[in-house]
Amino acid sequence: MDINEKIGMATELACLLEVSAEKPGNVTPTHDFADTKYQDFLVSAVAIGKAFRNVSNASVGETILQAVKDTRALTSVNTNLGIILLLAPLAKAYTISNNSFRDNLKRVIKGVTVDDARLTYEAIRIVAPGGMGKVKESDINGSEVKITLLDAMVLAKDRDSIAREYVTDFKITLETGLPALKEVILKQVPISDAIIQTFLILLSQVPDTLIARKAGIDTAKDISDQAADVLMSGGIFSEKGRNKIKDLDTLLRRSEKIPHDNRLNPGTTADLTAAVLFVYLMENGLKVQAL
Repeated sequence: MDINEKIGMATELACLLEVSAEKPGNVTPTHDFADTKYQDFLVSAVAIGKAFRNVSNASVGETILQAVKDTRALTSVNTNLGIILLLAPLAKAYTISNNSFRDNLKRVIKGVTVDDARLTYEAIRIVAPGGMGKVKESDINGSEVKITLLDAMVLAKDRDSIAREYVTDFKITLETGLPALKEVILKQVPISDAIIQTFLILLSQVPDTLIARKAGIDTAKDISDQAADVLMSGGIFSEKGRNKIKDLDTLLRRSEKIPHDNRLNPGTTADLTAAVLFVYLMENGLKVQAL
């Protein structure tokens, strides 16, 4: 299979698998938000495939902007900005044939330019995500971009896990999430359960920065502690753990009926989970074990 086609399929599959798992606090097949529906995410998963199939011919910034434009052409809500930001450099790294994937990823990240930043800022302005806030230096609403995309991510790394991934060469995705997913899949559980368990592992170790921006870092840390408690109780592998997943889900959905609120939605953790799935699919020939 052509590498660009493989990347496009892995992108779509990762998005579809992630949103189709009943992860606590997220939009799922059985839970919509007031302003965002499960179907919006399905449409968005397919919408970004075209941009990612062209990743070998485009810069990271060009891929991000095109994917956002293609999504916005089909849905009016922000469903996948975080996923697009994460997958663009990962996908680009897979188009380089020499060296290891990790080395190629570092090369891609270090090679991003001021133009990549400009295009990414344009994409973010199109989506206008909630809870972004402002910073004095190189704010996305500014008229002129003078720093590279990596420099922009450095400025945001302390308040955004997606930015931190750029700065750390995707440490959360590749050193926490991916090993966790592989380990759970080896236990021959349904892929949806494996995704939920991986999501909980990520949430327990990395306070969700979307929650932190909307509800404060203390709340985000408290939710991480509760995810850790779920895992201590067995997570998907025990009845007690599954009951605690339901309890956590109920807690996180307290504000979901308020449009554009969803302040306890672990949205960044969901984005990281999609990135983990993308890499797993690329490594395993698009095959998901234990279906």
